[in-house]
Amino acid sequence: MDATNSCRGGQRLAALAQQLRLYKPPPTPFDDDVEEQSDQESAGKVVSQVGIPESAAPIDRDPERFRPKRAAVLICLFEGDGGDLRVILTKRSSRLSTHSGEISLPGGKAEEGDKDDGDTATREAHEEIGLDPSLVNIVTCLEPFLSKHLLRVVPVIGMLHEKKAFKPAPNPAEVEEVFDAPLEMFIKDENRSAEEREWMGNKYLIHFFNYETGGRKFIIWGLTAGILIRAASIVYQQPPPFLEQNPLFKVPGGVNKDTILP
Repeated sequence: MDATNSCRGGQRLAALAQQLRLYKPPPTPFDDDVEEQSDQESAGKVVSQVGIPESAAPIDRDPERFRPKRAAVLICLFEGDGGDLRVILTKRSSRLSTHSGEISLPGGKAEEGDKDDGDTATREAHEEIGLDPSLVNIVTCLEPFLSKHLLRVVPVIGMLHEKKAFKPAPNPAEVEEVFDAPLEMFIKDENRSAEEREWMGNKYLIHFFNYETGGRKFIIWGLTAGILIRAASIVYQQPPPFLEQNPLFKVPGGVNKDTILP
């Protein structure tokens, strides 16, 4: 990218950042809840076959019945050489005992020293892929998603203005590969499929996106796909041309801390 295009790219990212700072996620009944994380989600890492927006999953607030646990993922956006908006993704190590080889956003459970969700997401990204938090401009947080183990996952959008300053350094214990994909693909029906599953009489959707780059093939699905569909819809200010989630799906009020989605 030459100097002129780089300047234009910086202006586009700045304008997008300003737009996203005005975004307000819908309120949820658990906005004030903070609780220590469980180890059920891959030792605190956020990878799941399921990703339900919290507004589509009203759960009884009674803490004796259920209190969602907290994590955050980083949707790190930058402008590619072709001028398209791209997002950084990881392929989990094939040596891991759970979710090995699956695609995820950098992120994980909240820790005591984290000031907020942005802190959690950037700290985890630094630990997983060597992304210096000072390079990332956090602009907004999206509506939380509920994962398979009903972990409350907050998507954090950050801008990487100096892509060349980021030299990926994946932690081999967790990450096998770092790559990027165009954000817009998640509001397109190309190379996408969906699977309908049922839980306690309610049907919900799991999306799958096939992506190929440099001769490598990836399948982005589940929680990661659900989060990126929502992020792309907000960034591009248009809904996807497919059903994002079954509007009739509701998580019943009788779930507890040991409940998981099938």
